[in-house]
Amino acid sequence: MTTIQVLLPRTPYEVQIGEGLLATCGAAIRAACGTGKCAIITDSNVAPLYAETVERSLADAGIRVACTLVVPAGEASKSLSQAASLCNALVGAGLDRSSFLVALGGGVVGDLAGFVAAIYYRGIPFCQIPTTLLAQVDSSVGGKTGVNIAAGKNLVGSFHQPRLVIADTATLAPLPRREFAEGMAEIIKHGAIADPSLVDEAVELSRRDRKTLVARNVAIKADVVVSDEHETRGRRVFLNFGHTLGHALELLAGYGSLLHGEAVALGMVAALELSVARTGLPRSEADRVLAALRDAGLPTYLGRDDEDNGDNGDARDVSCKCAQRFEADTLISAMSSDKKFAAGKRNFVLLERLGKPVVCDCITDADIKAALT
Repeated sequence: MTTIQVLLPRTPYEVQIGEGLLATCGAAIRAACGTGKCAIITDSNVAPLYAETVERSLADAGIRVACTLVVPAGEASKSLSQAASLCNALVGAGLDRSSFLVALGGGVVGDLAGFVAAIYYRGIPFCQIPTTLLAQVDSSVGGKTGVNIAAGKNLVGSFHQPRLVIADTATLAPLPRREFAEGMAEIIKHGAIADPSLVDEAVELSRRDRKTLVARNVAIKADVVVSDEHETRGRRVFLNFGHTLGHALELLAGYGSLLHGEAVALGMVAALELSVARTGLPRSEADRVLAALRDAGLPTYLGRDDEDNGDNGDARDVSCKCAQRFEADTLISAMSSDKKFAAGKRNFVLLERLGKPVVCDCITDADIKAALT
């Protein structure tokens, strides 16, 4: 097992990474949260695979599992109504301020369960057990929790750090190709903003050494989070590279139609074009990122109604069919509801060089249309 420390001053915690950790997670969770009553929050895809193993391990460690709550798999579960339903179920199960939650699943489950933990009795502890690549390398670390509303993605939420993150890389093996690929988008993003060598090595590492791949990315995320926990000093905003357009695409497609990582990949392509045009990123470096996205099976272009995207079901085809309906003006309008639109300015994270991100608030609509074209 590899352990990464997230050394926040008030709420430090560990991220444990290795294969086969679910069977022994109870002891680690007991050390982090004690022996109070707990509830597991998971989804309909993950529960049949791993819920029983986690329940047994918690029981072996002397922790009472009051209930296992299963939400429908998919982005639609990240809602205020689902959060309210879970809170009511926790009351019914007898959880109080001495209790804690265990989030077992991907990014949707982690964001939703973390948000519920942040608001239930004004805040109870929780642990993350991420089971997807995207959740292991990104969303489970850093304490951002939240739900979506009609106006946009993650617009209602809270910073609420987990007590522990357990990333069992064995859960990555059964992931569908498209779902694994969306996690690669966040990995390539980390490389673009913080570790250029990772841009070139990510796909190969994903094939031969997933524990190292996850650990390298968690280390990047942890370093950024420790330096800027609440995104107030500027550095954490660099993690939004590709997300300004990405969140707009998710919103317009209808949550779940376009996977988060696919939308971020398309957003990174636009951000790379803006970086070449406005911040001096060499075209050769932009092409390195584009090549990595393609090698990972991620989309790199928006389709058109008059083109044949093929019918072999890979990530690019699925994504482009979802994305082809959007006009530039519609996308630009949707960006204005994103969290990164503040004080009347649209903030883009761009690159001066690989590993050297900057925030640019002078991007015009004409710049965006040129990048989309």
